[in-house]
Amino acid sequence: MFIINFKNYDEIAGTKSARLAKSAAKVAKKHRVRIIVCPPQHMMSEITRVSADVFAQHLDNSKAGSTTGFVIPEIVKKSRVEGSLINHSEHRIPPNEIEEMVTRLRELKMTSVVCVQDVSEAWQYSKLNPDYIAIEPPELIGSGKAVSKEKPEIITEAVKAVKKANNSTQLLCGAGIISGEDVSRALELGAKGILVASGIVKAKNWEKTIEEFALAFTKK
Repeated sequence: MFIINFKNYDEIAGTKSARLAKSAAKVAKKHRVRIIVCPPQHMMSEITRVSADVFAQHLDNSKAGSTTGFVIPEIVKKSRVEGSLINHSEHRIPPNEIEEMVTRLRELKMTSVVCVQDVSEAWQYSKLNPDYIAIEPPELIGSGKAVSKEKPEIITEAVKAVKKANNSTQLLCGAGIISGEDVSRALELGAKGILVASGIVKAKNWEKTIEEFALAFTKK
């Protein structure tokens, strides 16, 4: 699993989101690596036209119907959005909402990626049986200092915690990933994939950087 979170960076504003998604889709097809893109909420429907794998950056735990301004799973699924990040460090939600969103996505056969800040949270939320846990120490997000190099023990300990709590949930890692070497190291430490944002979005050559990251998966 290779997830690119576009966030709300100016680099992907307007039509540039579609260009980044096309680059990801091209590399995914070339190297047979599944690459998920998470565009800004208002761009999701458009991005599904150029990428087969689109997740939401966040979804709201509101009901279908008269819930103005909320983005809900049942509606985005009909636009071919396949899953969502939940509880990203930049959009934290209460534990009860995390549980409800994991259950809701499971019932809709959508993929859940619960973001956590430490090993304790990885263990706690793995018990909810999400598809993925993505561990990202908040102090390393956007830092250019990869967790796989700065704090490798967090990945190995999180892998053990997730396995202890749930045999089906898989661990992703993120925060500070800027090179294929960072990706390779994360996979060697036991992660099943990565969640990356600025390392790609702010790169000078999107396709080249995505390909560098993707090659780390093929070498594994």
